[in-house]
Amino acid sequence: MKLDEPLSLSAISPIESETELINSSEGDSVNIATEQVKPVDADFAEKPESALVTFGTTFITIFLAEIGDKTQLSTLLMSAQSHSPWVVFMGSAAALITTSLLGVLLGSWISSRLSPKTVEKAAGVMLLLISIMLFWDVVIGY
Repeated sequence: MKLDEPLSLSAISPIESETELINSSEGDSVNIATEQVKPVDADFAEKPESALVTFGTTFITIFLAEIGDKTQLSTLLMSAQSHSPWVVFMGSAAALITTSLLGVLLGSWISSRLSPKTVEKAAGVMLLLISIMLFWDVVIGY
């Protein structure tokens, strides 16, 4: 489910049928039943998103993820130590742009070779392994 999609209860029924009432040119009513339609899996449906929605979602996600992380703290300390906040800003902005570019290019390359479901499962497994390793370090480290 995407962040910009409204939650709909109509997606609960697996098969829907619709009936349309069409008036013919002679004034007679004709009842036409459409074929049964199975909903398309949301992960594989390709809905074009506006550039503004994609930009906004990306900005908010990355902004919230970066608040208070080690990159921001390092930037804060470098700025305080160097007394040149604008130079530190330019350096850190260039570094974040470069790492974001690498992520976008790698993500684009991966998405052209693997299905979205495979990428999603692989990311989940990697995050799970990282979490287990971090937990193991905490348990063994003390």
